[in-house]
Amino acid sequence: MQFSFDHLVWFFKKPEEAIPLLKHRGIHGVIGGRHESWGTYNSLIYFGLSYIEFLGIENLLIAEKHEDNRLVTQIVEQLSKENREGPARIAVRTDQIEELAVKLKEEGFTVYGPLPGERVRADGQVIRWSLLFPEYAANKLSPPFFIQWEKTDEGRFSELKEQGLIGSHNTGNSKFESVGFVVHNLDQTIKTWGKLFNLNPSGDFIDSTINARCRKLELPGTKLLFSEPLGEGLAKKVLKEKGESPYLVTLTETNQSHIFEMLNGYWRFQ
Repeated sequence: MQFSFDHLVWFFKKPEEAIPLLKHRGIHGVIGGRHESWGTYNSLIYFGLSYIEFLGIENLLIAEKHEDNRLVTQIVEQLSKENREGPARIAVRTDQIEELAVKLKEEGFTVYGPLPGERVRADGQVIRWSLLFPEYAANKLSPPFFIQWEKTDEGRFSELKEQGLIGSHNTGNSKFESVGFVVHNLDQTIKTWGKLFNLNPSGDFIDSTINARCRKLELPGTKLLFSEPLGEGLAKKVLKEKGESPYLVTLTETNQSHIFEMLNGYWRFQ
């Protein structure tokens, strides 16, 4: 059973408004399309097959009806609160979603799905996939959800390349290096997530720019960086304001070196 990072979901009330702000920073974003049956829509930025999805609600009445789609449930709840836009959850790609559902149930997760999904692209083409949502009560950080695409990785990459969505950033051939999560208990969280993907975490290291003790999971595609605050600093600020959540996107090969806030989340260019 294989796992690869697929995408980071970033809740944003008007996804189309993210595109010019990203462009100002040299990042190429595009309108994605509409999930008509879920009442949501998106815009997208690609770094190879790893990407960031800015997800918004187009029709609240439709979105409120989808209790099995836990991502839609989450965005309805979260966007009803003040200042809750920003990074929300990651999706991990798998090639055996049915078998994974059985495995997660056996391990004690509450499982929703697999559920069929589709998006109508701006050019009218329909893209299809399946989603699986595991949940557990013991941890405050939302676990990843899983996605299996109808098309192969090779087919999707070729299609995205033909559409000019890969390698089109003004920052150069930038790579989506890692997603950063802030947590209360680093060791417990990384043990739980490592078991989920059958991965051994890296050793501890200190990231002084966010003032946190960190460990990584080397998930193919984009790494997962978990941070436990050591004191005052960026990590503690986010943990206090938003609780355990993804909060930091690190891009490499940008010809820059700084951390900044944008679209209610943090970005590190290296």
